Amino acid sequence: MDIYEYAMQMERDGENFYRELSRKTANAGIRNILTMLADAEVKHYNVFQGMKRNEAVPDTDTEILSGVKNIFMKMRDEKTIPVGAAQIELYRRAQEIEKKSRDFYLEKADEVTAAQRTIFIRIADEEKTHYFILENIIDFVSRPETWLENPEWYHLEEY
Repeated sequence: MDIYEYAMQMERDGENFYRELSRKTANAGIRNILTMLADAEVKHYNVFQGMKRNEAVPDTDTEILSGVKNIFMKMRDEKTIPVGAAQIELYRRAQEIEKKSRDFYLEKADEVTAAQRTIFIRIADEEKTHYFILENIIDFVSRPETWLENPEWYHLEEY
């Protein structure tokens, strides 16, 4: 399997995992975040598909962070406490998938053209952002009272 086929399969698997996890999540805010993550994986899939076909590559920037931040702020303002702390292990598994994807893209960036290298690195950075979004979901589900009380909203500012 070539680099692009492998990357496309990873993105498809990620999309399917997020959609399945979303269906199992009772909290509407977290469900929306998981759907946004699934949609970002679809965009990544399309980028790799275009690269494989030597087509013009669509923009890789999913701008997911601002949307996720808004959802978290809404849950904070509404004091929405998520149900589903039992799903923490699934969120951690999703983090491992994101880490594996990021590591793969950074490793393979040295095996492609300079223009493609830039795209691989950009997508690796987006996977890192997804990892930290999941970290915030885990924190939010694990300790919603203290997470929600933070008035300075520093949870996602670093990324």
